[in-house]
Amino acid sequence: MTQRIAFQGEPGAYSHEACRAARPEMEALPCRTFEDVIAAVRDGRAELAMLPIENSTYGRVADIHRLLPESGLHIVDETFVRVRIALMANPGVTLDQISTVNAHLVLLPQSANFLKQHGIRGEAYADSAGAAADLAASGATDLGVLASELAAEIYGLNVLARDIEDFGHNTTRFLVMARDPNHDRRGDTGMMTTFVFQVRNIPAALYKAMGGFATNGVNMTKLESYMVNGSFTATQFYADIEGHPDDPNVKLALEELDYFTTHTKILGVYPAETRHH
Repeated sequence: MTQRIAFQGEPGAYSHEACRAARPEMEALPCRTFEDVIAAVRDGRAELAMLPIENSTYGRVADIHRLLPESGLHIVDETFVRVRIALMANPGVTLDQISTVNAHLVLLPQSANFLKQHGIRGEAYADSAGAAADLAASGATDLGVLASELAAEIYGLNVLARDIEDFGHNTTRFLVMARDPNHDRRGDTGMMTTFVFQVRNIPAALYKAMGGFATNGVNMTKLESYMVNGSFTATQFYADIEGHPDDPNVKLALEELDYFTTHTKILGVYPAETRHH
């Protein structure tokens, strides 16, 4: 039986592309919301979840940091997808026929130069893969869509221009999550550990909590704060560090962290992708 990996969005979304890149042997299962993706793994309809965590242009993905600690799932891998934007249209339509393109709101400003150069107007759409599906169904000859080439392939559209984004560095980082943790592996390019914590209500608690990582030579690649339950007083921190909890220096740093926190939870221990180095 083919195993499944769940993602949020329509077939052809960038999250679908991430599933293909990280787990090409698995069947991708589209879901409506991030909560639905998590539920699909928890109730056994899928073995893994593919969730976007941050984008190099737009920062963190809304709500994800809040959902991960409560999900009951564990991070087992990370993968990075370069957001390559293709302009697609129905078969037989040429670029000079296109007057308007539909795309997710975040893709339009990223392709501003190309659209301006060709006198094409951009209109925001709920999601780009859905726009591609609707375009294929409509048969329109003056309309295009900005989406992944995978979307064009799935919906039978022609790619009229590829890699039209203004900047070539736009990348989304995804986390692969499973029901069970896997702390046994050791990656060729090192390991990452992701955890959340809440600091005790004492002066300079965060400064002291971070001190153990500095003195033990542990590189923290990410630290973000967000409010818990909408309260201005309860702050949770989300952190990525290089290393494995069994590494002596990481073990010491995490032990020191315990002195200054009321709650610490490891969300995953997984091989680092080369883009972290």
